[in-house]
Amino acid sequence: MLDSQVLVLNQNYEPMLVTNARRAIVLVFLEKAEVVEHNHAMVRTVSTAMPLPSIVRLSRYIKRPQRHVLLTRKNVIRRDGHACQYCGALHKEMTVDHVMPRVRGGKDTWENLVCACMACNTKKGRRTPKEAEMPLLREPRKPGYLFFIQHMAKTADHRWKPYLYMKAH
Repeated sequence: MLDSQVLVLNQNYEPMLVTNARRAIVLVFLEKAEVVEHNHAMVRTVSTAMPLPSIVRLSRYIKRPQRHVLLTRKNVIRRDGHACQYCGALHKEMTVDHVMPRVRGGKDTWENLVCACMACNTKKGRRTPKEAEMPLLREPRKPGYLFFIQHMAKTADHRWKPYLYMKAH
């Protein structure tokens, strides 16, 4: 229960991170955060009881530097939804393919890496998708930090949706 995930919002309701309930309760107890949404479960101590938080909002605005998602094999596969970007298949064994092969000057960038099944990666080889007649299902692009929070959250808590998926105007 204390290991359940809690969404932490900045004072302006911008998603900051996902933490565990234990840490969120400490923030609330120290008056560094307030509970915005909670579960129906209660957390009890000897002297008090409080609802188990699902979303907390920081009491003060925290200015943080622009965060970036690290370019890793795991994050490329996560960005592409564990689906081969050539055939669309969902496999357990996925690899990362360079759209423009490294031997032809392709770099390790978000825009040049895609998730691929082993069969498509082997079939494409050292060719471009056009040369191999294997068009990409989706153009690869660099994900924002909000994407990282959305996909790193293991909880499918419906209360988080308005905060994680609202559009900025």
